[in-house]
Amino acid sequence: MSTLSQPATKPAADASRGFLSVRDLYVHFATEDGTVKAVDGLSFDLARGSTLGIVGESGSGKSVTNLAVLGLHNPRNTTIRGEILLDGQELTGASERRLSQLRGKKMAMIFQDSLAALSPYYTVGRQIAEPYMKHMGASRKEARERAVQMLGKVGIPQPKLRVDDYPHQFSGGMRQRAMIAMALVCDPELIIADEPTTALDVTVQAQILDLLKDLQHETGSAIIIITHDLGVVAKTADDVMVMYAGRCVERGTVREIMRTPRHPYSWGLLGSIPRLDSPVDLPLVPIPGTPPSLLAPPPGCPFHPRCAFPDQVAGGACRTERPVIPEDEPHGAACHLTPQQKSTIFAEQIRPRLR
Repeated sequence: MSTLSQPATKPAADASRGFLSVRDLYVHFATEDGTVKAVDGLSFDLARGSTLGIVGESGSGKSVTNLAVLGLHNPRNTTIRGEILLDGQELTGASERRLSQLRGKKMAMIFQDSLAALSPYYTVGRQIAEPYMKHMGASRKEARERAVQMLGKVGIPQPKLRVDDYPHQFSGGMRQRAMIAMALVCDPELIIADEPTTALDVTVQAQILDLLKDLQHETGSAIIIITHDLGVVAKTADDVMVMYAGRCVERGTVREIMRTPRHPYSWGLLGSIPRLDSPVDLPLVPIPGTPPSLLAPPPGCPFHPRCAFPDQVAGGACRTERPVIPEDEPHGAACHLTPQQKSTIFAEQIRPRLR
């Protein structure tokens, strides 16, 4: 179990908060070069039956956040502080035994690399059946029948025959479906999908995303989609959290984020997406620079070294003061630009590039 810190007294569950509620989450890794601040004060809520898309560049803290929810970080070099409530149960500071009971049954994860996540030594059916036997107390026969049922539900042809195949006998798309079957075999209430469509062709991507939506409608599960692909977010998510340097820099509904983003980093992500209706010779507009080192994040706004607008903020606050998202703003951005400045910049400089 990770090295965890928690309040001396546990607060009562707040009914107004989501099925999954994260407050002031910090995840730091001890390394030879210093402390990596992978997640640096993150808060969000997720309701049952809803899908949250978490987007950002590699190293922004997306996967680290969700591995903390599952309790999968190495305890030898990880320090976790904050509050993680799942259906009112405190996960921060929970024992490994308790987390093991929840993983697979109450919450489950679809990993990014299905070939690496599936063991090459066991059949696909056995790997799907194992958590069902562990959490549901089923016999081997019952678990095998459940594995066949789940393979059929996720669209594997001839599931009674393929249940005895090994992962290398499945195509990439079929392995990803098998991963989904394994994650959903116990009908978990929280599903975390980490880049579930990476390395899949666009047809299979669409099928996987449609499958997740259909299964969510059937079970009412809450889903977190971790991705750098805003197209995936637009297709699947209800709400979006944009992460940068271990922090949430913007949050809102998918419509708000896609149509009226308020943070320069969100503008950059949207502006770097190629469009089918754009001239073929029109160059893409990348975000300048590189993500900051999490060993020594820049002072003030972590995005200011790559931002085009810090000089428009009075007093140089971008370079000295950390911006926060106001609690009373459902669609908010951690940015020192005034609402009027954001509206003007977006209307005059950003929106024309997004059309």
